[in-house]
Amino acid sequence: MSTAEARSTDIPAAAPAMAAAGRLVAVVVTHNRLDKLKATLARLLDSPAGELAAVVVADNASSDGTAEWLAAQQDPRLDICTSATNRGGAGGFEMGMRRAMEHHAPDWLAVMDDDGRPAPGGLAAFHALAMHRQPAGAAGGGGWDAVAAAVYFPDGRICEMNRPSRNPFWHGREFLRTLFGGGRSGFHVQPSDYEGAGMQIDVTSFVGFFISAAAVRRIGYPDPELFIYGDDGLYTLGLTKSGGRIGFEPSVRFEHDLSTFQGKAEGQGKSDAAQRGRFVPLWKAYYYHRNLLLLYRMAAGWLFWPVLLVIVPKWLMKLRHHRGGRRAFARLMGHALRDGLLRRTKVPHARVLELAGEG
Repeated sequence: MSTAEARSTDIPAAAPAMAAAGRLVAVVVTHNRLDKLKATLARLLDSPAGELAAVVVADNASSDGTAEWLAAQQDPRLDICTSATNRGGAGGFEMGMRRAMEHHAPDWLAVMDDDGRPAPGGLAAFHALAMHRQPAGAAGGGGWDAVAAAVYFPDGRICEMNRPSRNPFWHGREFLRTLFGGGRSGFHVQPSDYEGAGMQIDVTSFVGFFISAAAVRRIGYPDPELFIYGDDGLYTLGLTKSGGRIGFEPSVRFEHDLSTFQGKAEGQGKSDAAQRGRFVPLWKAYYYHRNLLLLYRMAAGWLFWPVLLVIVPKWLMKLRHHRGGRRAFARLMGHALRDGLLRRTKVPHARVLELAGEG
C-alpha cells in the first residue's frame, strides 16, 4: 500500500477450528502510547487462535519505540502496518481495516484504540452471541451487521464517551427526551441498558466495535481525511443509514484505559477537553467542529439547518475558554464551519496546524 510499509503474517494453511462467529480479526490503532499498546496486545493474544485469528496493528508513525518493540514480537498472529506519517485515528482505522480485509479473510473485525481492550472473556462472549443470533440477512435472520460492546473504565464505571446512541432525529422517544433537557442521556443508551439483553442502536465508537466483513464490503472503510473526531460516528451512522443493523450487547465487555486525559498524542484518542470547551492542542478544534457538522447533517436531514442555528452560537461561546489564543480559535472555527458546510474533508493536516499558529 502506498501509505504504509507492512510486516504481514500469512493465513495458516491449516487454521484451527474457528469459534461460533467465524474468523475474527482485531484491528488496533496506535500512536506513541507503547505502554497502552503492550497491555492491549497482551490481552488480545491471551485469546486462543480459534477465538482470535489475527491482530492487525496500525502504527501511526510512532516515535516512542513502538516500531522497534513491535518488530521484536514473535507471535505469528501479529501483522504490523506502519504509516510514514501520522494519519490520525481515522487514517489508522482505514489502513488497519483495509489490511485486515485484504490479507486475513475475516468473517468479523474487532476494532479498538490502543487503550481499549476486551475485558477477560469479552471475545468469547462475542462468539457466544452467534449461538443465538443469526447474522443479518441470513436464513431466519434478525441478527446484527455490527456489534457495540459495553465499554467500562478499568475500575468498573461505565465509560461515558463510549456510550452508544440512537439517532434522536429517527426515533420519537429519544427526540423528546433530548428536546426536553435530557442532554446526552436523551439519546444515548441508559445505564440500565447495560444490564439488559441487548438492543438496536444507530451510532457507536470504535472502542469495542465488531463489524462483519460482509458489512465492510458493502459500505467500505472510514474516511481517512477526517483525521480525528467523529470518524466512528459517521461510519457507524452511515452503516445504519444504509440499512445495516448495529446491536448493543452488554454481555460483550470492553475496558477503556483512560487513566489520563491530558497529553494525548497527536491525532489519537479523544480528550474530555473538547466536552468542556477548551482544546489542547488548539488545532483539534478544527476537526472537532468540522466533523461534528458532517455528523449532524447525516443525522438530522432537513432539520440540520434549524439545528445549525442552535449549535453555532454555542460553539462560538467557546472563545471565552481560549484566552491568549482567541484569534487562532476563531480562525479555526471559521474554516471548520466553512469546510463542514461544504463537506470538504481533504484539508492537509499541515494546513490545520498553520491555521492554529503551530505550522
